[in-house]
Amino acid sequence: MNETPREHRPGPSVRVLLAEDQGMMRGALALLLGMEPDIEVVAQVGTGDAIVDAVLTHRPDVALLDIELPGMSGLDAAAELREQAPGCRVLILTTFGRPGHLRRAMDAGAAGFLVKDGPVEELATAVRRVLAGETVVDPGLAAAALSAGPSPLTARERDVLRESAGGATVADIAARLHLSGSTVRNHLSSAIGKTSTRNRTEALHEARQRGWL
Repeated sequence: MNETPREHRPGPSVRVLLAEDQGMMRGALALLLGMEPDIEVVAQVGTGDAIVDAVLTHRPDVALLDIELPGMSGLDAAAELREQAPGCRVLILTTFGRPGHLRRAMDAGAAGFLVKDGPVEELATAVRRVLAGETVVDPGLAAAALSAGPSPLTARERDVLRESAGGATVADIAARLHLSGSTVRNHLSSAIGKTSTRNRTEALHEARQRGWL
């Protein structure tokens, strides 16, 4: 029996999970990555809450996660994957390259952070590199993150700001987070001061713009 020379044998495919809430974008990414000879998209999800279960079920080598997803964010999912599926490498792919998001992604254990406006060839290369143990970060965003510094907000201040979206009252926020009203007010006041804004609506907007939420 004739054997294929060792150097020409196809290697195992890199198994990839895609998490993207926009169906057209998700389908396009899956199609383009699937055209790579060594990459196989084994699962696609449209919500953050589905990421961990899908990873545990399909066991991808690399999870390609958007940040802004219904339910759990891609950053929160990355932190959970670090605990529940440490063998899965996480690559964050987002529309908005914000320095604060990069820092949070690295803190959550992500191996890479790219913005969506790059060519698919760069994305495929990044998938291979993170699987090989490298850290891949958009260079412009890395420089911006270094100059911007870390987020000044505490975890509780971030929680309170998030819950304040949509006009929630102090009582609403307190009930959701199991805090007292006075504690919520203190956290809101502190967040407003740290963002150099005039009210909690502006503070929420500023924190989002900087990637702190």
